[in-house]
Amino acid sequence: MTDIALPKIIGIQGIKGCFHEMAARKYYHAEPDLVECNTFRELCYALKNGKCEQAIMAIENTLAGSILPNYSLIRKHGFFVSGEVYLHIKMNLMANHGVQLSDVREVMSHPVALAQCDDFLEKLDAELIEYHDTAAAAKWVKDTENTNTAALASDLSAELYDLNVLAEGIETNKQNYTRFLILSRERIDVEGADKASLSLELSHSPGSLADVLTVFKMNGVNLTKIQSIPIIGKPYQYAFKIDVTWSNYPDYEKSIEHLRVIGCTVDVLGEYKSEDYAI
Repeated sequence: MTDIALPKIIGIQGIKGCFHEMAARKYYHAEPDLVECNTFRELCYALKNGKCEQAIMAIENTLAGSILPNYSLIRKHGFFVSGEVYLHIKMNLMANHGVQLSDVREVMSHPVALAQCDDFLEKLDAELIEYHDTAAAAKWVKDTENTNTAALASDLSAELYDLNVLAEGIETNKQNYTRFLILSRERIDVEGADKASLSLELSHSPGSLADVLTVFKMNGVNLTKIQSIPIIGKPYQYAFKIDVTWSNYPDYEKSIEHLRVIGCTVDVLGEYKSEDYAI
């Protein structure tokens, strides 16, 4: 894989040790300087106001599905997609050194992380405490020197906050991947791009979506994702967030032109290199 130019500062949702940082390290092949943001909304403001040059944002998970509010945030702020990265999510139970599994009375983590480990946690029979971030839960356990509470987080969190992993890889479904998008304020020309993220608004008429699919089929462009998002201010009307891949860029260009001819409003959010989730 070709190394990607590393911006000076990258925005993430979460604190050091979170899965967003792991995704950033994987994408840039480096340990980037980070701006830590508590929420996705805060992350968007950091990028928009120039506190970071690029941001990395989770957009979908193989178990939990699409993160719909994030599509709206990208559109609201006019950000562009310049890349993607898939991260295999592995959950680990960690606690302070000297704490045994039998000592654990509480498990703290993000509610999605807790849900993804329900089989293991049911057997552990501990109280579940929801926290806003997996890595922040690990840091809380470390800072408080708690001997009854364990955190669910990444192995990077255990390393950074010097916690002992009591059980590793405890997610119920092992095919647990999260897709992250690389966002920037301006469009970036990516050499060798073979994937695009599009936002489409269609005419409110029978068969309009079928017409779109036919255009892509005719031009040999493959849909890898289609997601409907409500259009604010237009009740029961929807925009479609579509990801497509191609082997021949002119065929992709032709399909975009064709869509506009038949009355679609097409917003190209970004063209970039696709990544195989299993890499």
